[in-house]
Amino acid sequence: MPLNDERPNSTSSGEDQGSDVESSSERCDSMTLNSDLECSRDSFTSDSSSKHCTPSSSPPKTLTLDEVMESARDLFNLSLSHEIVMNRNFHLEPNSLPQDSLLKAVRDNLHKAFWDILEAELNDDPPEYGQAIRLVEEIREILLSFLNPGANRMRTQIMEVLDMDLIRQQADNDALDIQGLASYIITTMGKMCAPVRDEEIKKLREGTDNIVTLFKEIFRVLSLMRADMVNCTIENLRPVLQRQSVEYERAKFQSILDKTPSALDRTTSWIKSALEELQSSIVPTEQTNGPGKGQPVVPGPFQVLNTAFIRILTWDYSKSPPPETWMTDEIRLQEIQWQLQQCQAVNEVLLIVYSTIGGPIQGLPSLSDHLKRMISVLLDGMHRSDFNLEESLEGISAQICCELNKSLTERSYPALTPALQGTLTGQICNITQKDNPIRTLVEDRVQQYFMALISDPKPQSKIEQVPAGLTAIKPELAIIGAKFISLVNYNKTVYGPFYADILRKLMFSNSQPAANPPQNTAQDSVTHN
Repeated sequence: MPLNDERPNSTSSGEDQGSDVESSSERCDSMTLNSDLECSRDSFTSDSSSKHCTPSSSPPKTLTLDEVMESARDLFNLSLSHEIVMNRNFHLEPNSLPQDSLLKAVRDNLHKAFWDILEAELNDDPPEYGQAIRLVEEIREILLSFLNPGANRMRTQIMEVLDMDLIRQQADNDALDIQGLASYIITTMGKMCAPVRDEEIKKLREGTDNIVTLFKEIFRVLSLMRADMVNCTIENLRPVLQRQSVEYERAKFQSILDKTPSALDRTTSWIKSALEELQSSIVPTEQTNGPGKGQPVVPGPFQVLNTAFIRILTWDYSKSPPPETWMTDEIRLQEIQWQLQQCQAVNEVLLIVYSTIGGPIQGLPSLSDHLKRMISVLLDGMHRSDFNLEESLEGISAQICCELNKSLTERSYPALTPALQGTLTGQICNITQKDNPIRTLVEDRVQQYFMALISDPKPQSKIEQVPAGLTAIKPELAIIGAKFISLVNYNKTVYGPFYADILRKLMFSNSQPAANPPQNTAQDSVTHN
């Protein structure tokens, strides 16, 4: 009888996730060195680099099914190790299917059929033990899987007591003590389980005389014990992975790239689009003489890469998946994006309120905090597809007008006129338009803030330095900024060599290599900035 399915479970959010990301950032900072933000052209045209630092790709070829499956396993291992390192709350738990799901109905029917067959066989006269023996054999294998390699004494005892040949002989002679086997299995489980499962073992010992029900409960507890064992292994592996995570993830990704040469296509397009954006926005040089006359200014490699990282903040996941180098952080990036969108909306509403009403509500931090909390609550979940933003903004406008009238009248100011309330409501609801000036202003300032963090070799010193107009969401921006910077730093540390190779091909593929190119400079520069 198969155990319940199990699935990885991530519970990182809020402060826990922030602390995890900050610890990751510290590891990245310790592994990277500070260097200049500009990289010489020669370093990126260099073809000399050590084998372990330079990503390699194979020429296009037809992949076999085995190669596809092996690449899928590598991707799973890469994602799993990354999640263990980045999320200290990552753990495995038995999968609980939705009550009304088809999958749950199918699974429950299969399980019911199995247990019904077992009960029918045991109630025969004489009893049939075919299903019961297969059940005991599966339990024996599960118990053996819990043992450490050196637990020879326990292993020998289990093999002797649950000797399947002997059990079959006893069944053939109608001398099988199935209740005695269940009792031994429960006792052995009690010796192996974690303390948190002691209560479950106690219930099994006090269990029903119905052998089928007892074995159902045994399998349920074994499922919990297996999840405990996996989670214990994860906790033991985490320090090892944290020390070797960069090398391991880079090697795994290189393995995927070797088998699937197209594994960097989306990453290349992502960096290329950032390069094209910069090239279209940079003004040609004003030189009047010399070899550089009339030539366009070429953006620096780090300028291109930083622009690409900023584009991740506004990535449209409904249109395309993220670049391959960001797939392991897709959920974290989406959470950051959702939090940032909500903060921007809150800030936009507050800017409209204070610019429209003016002096009578200035210098009242308690009112500002109250409005901010109220707006944040009403905009919670605005990233969901079923969230009606226009309707919510209308409700927010009505609530704000009520709060403002209450505050104004308490301080002997006249209440807002209906015309002013209508103007305020219209301006607030208008932030749903992409070309709204307040929305554009806030989004541009937020982009400036994150670009300043990414471009600075010591971003922690600028976390609290938010641009003008974003003071209302400064605490939230600082938290989001710390999370994003740590993800970017870790990503650059792991995938820096791949980015350097892409940038070299995109920016300098037509140039002649330098006479004496420095060794590994391209890769190291991207990784260390």
